[in-house]
Amino acid sequence: MNIEVPGYTTLELNYLLLDYNGTIALDGHISESVKNLIRELAKNIDVFVLTADTHGTASKECADLPVTLKTFPTDSAMHSKLEILQSLNKGYCCAIGNGRNDVLMCANAALSICVMGEEGCCSKLIEHSQVTVKSIENAFELLLKPKRLIATLRG
Repeated sequence: MNIEVPGYTTLELNYLLLDYNGTIALDGHISESVKNLIRELAKNIDVFVLTADTHGTASKECADLPVTLKTFPTDSAMHSKLEILQSLNKGYCCAIGNGRNDVLMCANAALSICVMGEEGCCSKLIEHSQVTVKSIENAFELLLKPKRLIATLRG
């Protein structure tokens, strides 16, 4: 997925890293509309779901999705997400999250989007993201309809 943003940069995005709880899932569950958007995005980009799996539902919820699920202990979430980003080559990654443990991942990704959804978002994450949106659907639509992203980021 290539997006040329005039006066800013050209994004060559091969990987989409998604936080789970509070970002794509609410109370441990992914809505059908979000699942459908993930399926659409996965046609053009490799999708990773990264989670400490607070509710223990990630495996079941992601079972029918074209994603790679990565889980890790709660106390290492921030650093685990950063390590995964770096292993994929951060210059080709879009990271989307809402929490404090997403700060390092988003601060180092080529493109980062903060979701201010029903669970809120960490205010520190806002300053480390290029874009803040009100829902995960809005975040996905920036990638599916890149002229929206271009309008937001152009110089």
